[in-house]
Amino acid sequence: MYRVEDKYLVSERELLVLQSKLSAVLKQDSNQSGGRGYTISSVYFDDYRDSCYHDAVDGVRMRKKYRIRIYNHCYDTIKLEIKYKWNNRVMKKSRRITREQMKLLMSGTSLPDVYECDEDAMALFNLAMNKDLLRPKVIVEYERMAFVYEPGNVRITLDRNIRASRDMQQFSEEQKWTSDLLQENDCILEVKYDEFLPGFIARILESGNMIQSSYSKYRLCREREENNL
Repeated sequence: MYRVEDKYLVSERELLVLQSKLSAVLKQDSNQSGGRGYTISSVYFDDYRDSCYHDAVDGVRMRKKYRIRIYNHCYDTIKLEIKYKWNNRVMKKSRRITREQMKLLMSGTSLPDVYECDEDAMALFNLAMNKDLLRPKVIVEYERMAFVYEPGNVRITLDRNIRASRDMQQFSEEQKWTSDLLQENDCILEVKYDEFLPGFIARILESGNMIQSSYSKYRLCREREENNL
């Protein structure tokens, strides 16, 4: 099922104001504790034509991204994801994988046929690896605060300190890797919901000077790392 996903560029000051207002009316995401949020680290993959990157640069209306994601530099939960985007609507296919499977994929080796159907995320990942030579391209990392509201399946995320690295070897090790900050004032608000956004949440979000954007962390991190070569 496709969900609405709207992105906004905001300043750190506006992000703090929104964080305070949202904390007063919404529940925090269960992945975070003590109001501190959590760190997301993702390895993005692309094919030999860099199709995902060029689709993002060109603003192609229907596109997809392939990634492996961990949280707080911990490998207890490793997610393999394919994210489909159609205008401002998104859908994800996700599958938990083991650390050994992650290392195989990062080395460019497809996984054994352990999926349930041809539409399984792992099956589609394997197909792209074998057919289009899907390979890891860049690490994208940032801090996230997340809030949820069950009616409408609303999820609001506040992302800051977006940074990038090309050192894929470090991602496979249990350590914090070095990375390059994109811009100190790069903060992103993402608003995700199924069919409707409750009015009281919309009013909170309308109170700032936010700029709606098609911001792609993958594209910007690729550009930053390519320029650093």
